[in-house]
Parts: sequence; structure tokens; C-alpha cells
Amino acid sequence: MSMGHMSKLPALTDFPKLYYAVVGTAVGVATLVNLYTYILYRQRLSAARTGSQTPAKPKSWLALGSATLFAITREASNFSVRILLKDRILRLPTVGRAALITANVIVLVVLCLYGLDLNNRFTREDVGFRCGVITIGQLPLIFMLSGKNNIIGFLSGVSYERLNWIHRWCARCMLLTATLHMGYFFSAWAPYDYIGYQLKNSKIAWKGLAAWCTLVWIVFSSMTPIRGWCYELFVIQHVVSFALLLAFVYIHTPIEMNVYVWLSVGLFSFDRVFRALRVVYANFSVFHPSQKKQGHSGGFLTCKAEFSPLPHNTTRVVIRNPPISWRPGQHVFLSCHSVVPLQSHPFTVASIPEDGRMEFLIKSESGGTRRIFRHAEKEHSGSGASLRLRTVAIEGPYGSHRPLRQFDSIVLFAGSTGATFTMSLLRDIVQGWKENIKLDSTSKSASFFNKKKGAVTRHIRFVWVVKSKGQLSWFAEQLSSVYSDFQSLQERLRDIKLELTVYVTCDDSFTEEHKSLLSTITAPNPNSAPRKAPEHGTVEYRGRPQLAGLEGKSNNEKETVRELTSIDSENLDVTQNACGPDGTCCCRSTVDENAPSGSNAICCCCSSPSELSNPRRTTSRPISRASSTPTSSHKQRLLVHPAISVFAGRPKTRDIIRRSLEQALGESAVVVCGPQGLVADVRHDVCSLSDERAVHKGTGAQGIYLHTESFGY
Repeated sequence: MSMGHMSKLPALTDFPKLYYAVVGTAVGVATLVNLYTYILYRQRLSAARTGSQTPAKPKSWLALGSATLFAITREASNFSVRILLKDRILRLPTVGRAALITANVIVLVVLCLYGLDLNNRFTREDVGFRCGVITIGQLPLIFMLSGKNNIIGFLSGVSYERLNWIHRWCARCMLLTATLHMGYFFSAWAPYDYIGYQLKNSKIAWKGLAAWCTLVWIVFSSMTPIRGWCYELFVIQHVVSFALLLAFVYIHTPIEMNVYVWLSVGLFSFDRVFRALRVVYANFSVFHPSQKKQGHSGGFLTCKAEFSPLPHNTTRVVIRNPPISWRPGQHVFLSCHSVVPLQSHPFTVASIPEDGRMEFLIKSESGGTRRIFRHAEKEHSGSGASLRLRTVAIEGPYGSHRPLRQFDSIVLFAGSTGATFTMSLLRDIVQGWKENIKLDSTSKSASFFNKKKGAVTRHIRFVWVVKSKGQLSWFAEQLSSVYSDFQSLQERLRDIKLELTVYVTCDDSFTEEHKSLLSTITAPNPNSAPRKAPEHGTVEYRGRPQLAGLEGKSNNEKETVRELTSIDSENLDVTQNACGPDGTCCCRSTVDENAPSGSNAICCCCSSPSELSNPRRTTSRPISRASSTPTSSHKQRLLVHPAISVFAGRPKTRDIIRRSLEQALGESAVVVCGPQGLVADVRHDVCSLSDERAVHKGTGAQGIYLHTESFGY
């Protein structure tokens, strides 16, 4: 079947090239922005070393103009329409994402239909040919965006997991043009009852229909709820489905269009080969001879890990002396085939390179993570048993974001295990403060591609939302160590400030990692009370007043203040009087940090059993050793620094961000990692505060950089 020729128009095979000209322009703009932000990062750190008081504040006309442009773009791209549905909030996609996909659809439709007579039934096959060529031309882009190592991510500075949603939407756009391709041919054949004849007698027709059906299945199976049922099975069938699609497309299209199929195969093969080389380098001991000199036992594979069980079905995995380096906030794919055969999952590295170890916190959900937790429990079940190291394999690291050391003020929000992301960022900035003391203006500057030392940051606010106080043990030691380091650094760096706050709540939208289909697109409305769990106020632990009164006290008294004893809400048998369902302790009310101590009502189910029967008793007081008298089986001792404030309830994210922005002398950063509810609230607050404060629009308010990480597949 001839592809035809359109007079006074580019050749049919040139239309995919026009599409890639548009895509290349977009990637070029993203590359320039990425290069500019990198230069800005180095300029700010250099300015801080020369003694500038406001290195994160734009001063030149070019910097001011770009800051204003960035502020307007961020406000528009992060804006999302929120629709109130009874006691829930439906959040539509952000304007930035919607605009990007809409622009792609417009470009594709224009290329498919431009210059053609759509009202002439005798030219419908010409439209079908054009749509088919545009459809095939999109294949390389889809495969490029699917790879963990791709040129678009390298140039734009965007990590593969943040490009993955574009990959899925590009596949949906390709389904749109493929449907137009098939629909115009069917509409041309239908008046002559020619559709059935073509499908029975034309190999090209039925092979094209098979390719279209395969693409429909790929798009359908890639939707979030289906993808999350069994992710390992999804990956296998996804690769097989794309292989079938390429095969059907190859035998359906004319030979001059097969180049796009081979390009797709080449891009897929490059990603797989490059990933295999990274795995070999990271895990084979022959490439790391220094490991043996540093005490590692011999063996073909390099990485040995210890597995330790933690409260709330969480496993700590530690790799001593890792063979690769990483940046804070990055993740690696971890596999332990002796425990979970043939599975590899991404986990954020909770430690920093200066620790000399690679640490992960893995929440047990189902499948492989549950087997890892059971293995850790088994290893530690025997008292005094020697710890057995397991051979593991790693792939990575992956993930990228703007270095946070360049921002004046930083707010870090984390929900549950999202703290593995923000904790490493917090500790990295503290490490930058340590480097500030060692640096001076006469130090030799690093090359353009080497990491610069020091940090611009003056103020850090760290907020961690957990479901139970038992989760504090995950990072209690690190938090206390961070604040102790801050106190010693404050003697030399007078202008730095650090605030650490933990919120304990049973609100699933702020703590749970995996949600149903409905809750992936909605979150509880904070303005409406839960139906089954009435709000009772908050319990507060304010460490700062106690810290001020520690002077002159003995070490034993100081340690007593650091011990936070609470009732384990998951084990406490108070089902009848507990605030939440199944006997859980739910403190969902929003905490006002500015309110004076004692003004917030106490959550009755978090108190002693005697107080549970008297819900009117709402006297507020700090959690202390005398705040409850549970049996020994219900006690947990959590060693926390007295300066770390612990509240029961939900944080007012908007107020927290506002207070940080009001004291900023330069660009600020807000980073959030957690469930969709927390991420959506923080994004909305940053967008509205940027608009309210008229950032870089003549008011003097400084810019706000937002980085989000969400749970889910």
C-alpha cells in the first residue's frame, strides 16, 4: 500500500523530524536552565566564602530578572485546583504538568492534520498515513524517557523517576495518534463495507490492529492502581508487551519507517547494558581492591549488609564501607537474592558519604519487604547470637535535585519513612556548616565540576510526621547528634539556626505509604473532623524550656529529661475508649506552635487509663515520665535531645513555611517527602505563599524553590 505524497508540504517521512525539532527545543531550554542553576550554586558558595552576608540574594539585573521569571513560572506550574467533596479534597494535576502534556498533544495534532482537507472523504487515507507516521516517530522518545540512564535526564538534570510520568503520558499521546490513524482508515473504508475485507485479507491491516490493541493494553496496565497491585509482575509484562508492540509495528510499517523501531531497540539496549556495567562495577570486588585493605573479607562480591529489625515492622540495612559514593537524597536499587530472590527495589540512602556506610530503612509492606523484615527478626531472635552478614547487590545511585547548600533558609517535611530522604539532606547541610569553619577566602577554589565545600544556609526547619512515637527510634540517635553538632557549631557560626520538630499523628494521609485508588487522588480535608475519630486536641513535649533549665544539673538529671516515655498506641488495650478505630490513638487536630504552652487541649486517648474515662479533662502538659503510668510492657524509652519538640497532632505546614520565609535573606527551599496528602498540602501552601508575598515582584520577598518526593510506584 503506497504512503502517498502531499504536494506543497514536507515529505511524509519528514514530519517526525519536525516533532523532534520541537522536543529538542524543549530539552534545550531545560538544559540551559540546568546549567544556569549549577553556575548559580557555585557562585553562591563562592560568595559565602568571601564573606557576603546575603549570598543567596540576587543582586545583578540578570539575576533579578531570572529570579522573577522563575518565581512566576513556579507559581503557575505548581498551582492545582482543589475541589471539596464532602469530607475529602480532590486535587487536580498541577498546571505545569497539565500544560506540558497539553502542549505535546497540540503539537502532535497539528502535525497530524496540518495542510489536509478533513472534509473530503477521498483524502481520509492521506490523513491516516500522516497520523501513522507521527505515531511511529514517537517510539524512540518513549523508550528514551523510560530508561534510567538517558540523555534527556542528563542534560536537564531531572532524574529518571521524575521523567517517568512523562514517559507514561507520551505513551497515551501515542495511543491518541494511533487511534486517529486507525480511525481515518476505517472511516474511509466504512462507506464501502471494506473494513472486514481488509482485516481478513490484508496482512498490514490486521497487524496494525494487533499493534493498536497491544498499545491499549500497555496504557491500561500502566495506570497507578493496576501498576501497584504487583509491581514485579507489572515490570515483566510491561517489557514483554513493548517487545510485542515493536514486533507488530515493524511488520506493519513500510521499510523506510523501520529506523524508528531500531532506534527504540538501540535506546533500550543502551540503558540495559549501561545499567549492567554499573552493577558489575559496584558489586565485583576486582574493581575495589582497597576494600580488602580496609578489613573486608574476601569474596567475589563486594557488598555485605547487616539486617536489624526496628519498631513498626521496619528493617535497617547497613552496608559498611560501600564501594560507591552518592549525594544526599539519592537512592539505589538494593537486592539480596539469598533472602528475596530475583527482586530489586529502590531505597533512599538514609546516611551521608561521610558516615562511611550506606544505610537504608525499609518499611515492611508485602512481598519482598516483608520477607526482609522477617529475616531481620530471625537473625536477632537469639540472645547474644553473632550477627550474620548477607551478600547484597546495589545499582545506582540515582536521583537528582538542586543542592540545598545554596539556599538561605530550608524547610524539610517528611512523613513516616520519608525521613530517610530529608534526614540525609539535613545532615549534609550540617556537614556544610562544619566545612565553613575550615574554609577561608584564601582557600584554593575547586574546579568547575568538583563539589564545592561549605554551605550558604543560615536557618533549617526539620519537620517529621510519624504515626506513633515508637518511630522516633528510627532516627533518635541521628537527630540528637545533629543538634549536638549544631550547638558546638553555633559557638563559631553565630548566625545559624536549627529547629527540629516531630509530630505524632495517626492520620494516614500524612503517614501511610501505600493507598487505595481513591486515596491516591484525594486526601482528608483538614477542615472537617473525621467521622469515626473525633479530635481531642494535642499532647505537647516542648524541649526548649527544659533545655534552658539544665544548667547546673547533674548528668543523671539531664539524661532523665532526654527520656521520653509513652504508651505504645498499637499495643495498648483501650479499644473501648481510644480515639480511633481498632484501639489506635488518633491525635489528628492541628497544632498551633505559636500558642502558649497549655492552650492546646490534650488528646484523651494518649493519657493514662484513668483519664480516658473523663474526656472533659483537657489540661495540657508536656509528655514526661510522670505523664502516664502504663505497665512495663507498654513502655518505650526514646532517647531524644531535649531541644527537639514533640507534638501530638498534625502540623500547620503553611504557618511553618511562612515563619521560615519571613526571616530569609535570600532564596529559600522547601523539600517534602511523604504520602500524597502531605506533599499536596505543602505544594499548595508554597504556591499560595509565593503569590501572597509577591515573590520578586517589588516587595523584597525572596524566591522559593520546591522539591517534592512522593510514596508509591
